[in-house]
Amino acid sequence: MNAQMKMRRAAAFLAIGAVWAVPALGGCPVMHADLTNALVSSVAPNVTNGGLDFNMWATIVDVDGSVCAVTKTGDPASITDIWLGSRVISAQKANTANAFSISNGLSLSTANIYSAVQPGGSLYGLQHSNPVDTKIAYLGSSANFGTSVDPMQKKRIGGVNVFGGGLALYDADGVKVGALGVSGDTSCADHNVAWRVRQALGLDHVPAGVVGGTDNIDYLADGEAPNGFKHPQCGFNEVCVNEAITGQPNGAGVVCP
Repeated sequence: MNAQMKMRRAAAFLAIGAVWAVPALGGCPVMHADLTNALVSSVAPNVTNGGLDFNMWATIVDVDGSVCAVTKTGDPASITDIWLGSRVISAQKANTANAFSISNGLSLSTANIYSAVQPGGSLYGLQHSNPVDTKIAYLGSSANFGTSVDPMQKKRIGGVNVFGGGLALYDADGVKVGALGVSGDTSCADHNVAWRVRQALGLDHVPAGVVGGTDNIDYLADGEAPNGFKHPQCGFNEVCVNEAITGQPNGAGVVCP
């Protein structure tokens, strides 16, 4: 084999490698640093979200459910100042919002699914489908959890979550580009944090939804049985915080200042 032929073959192998290398993170709408900045600006002490003001986890998935980024607030070197279980829940929420939202169509937040999956609901049993891949969820060293090399990154975590904190991500043309999951506080506060983060990322161009054309949380009134796409209140002023950050009146009859 002459030198020219060797060079051609080497170039071909490099080209093939490039084709396979690009998709790994090429479809990710948000990278780790941007997600971290958006999350930090969306939680205490910068703002309150009507919850317990705990540290938070956030996960981004692309349109095929592959994890793009996982981050958290609090001490970067610690996993004891934050709900550890919420890391996987944040990824589960992102997967759910991505899996049940449509490009240029209906967007369902995880909060929207709550009532429909209760016994007798139209989607009862959905929460038991598409289980979390535990081999991926608990892979690797905990020292890397929430960092730019979180072990979940570039893998499909799966899972279905049915309370607040998961939102699909849409570009300016209404095209779905992935989803965001947030966890670490009450489910109501999680939704408010996710709403702020998505807005900070500029990926909040929701084309359609079940709550006034959006995928916002729709609160049940006190004593109201689960119905439609509604979600229970959590009891920490989250309803009024949501009204303030979304500009949408709550449907629960709560009077906000």
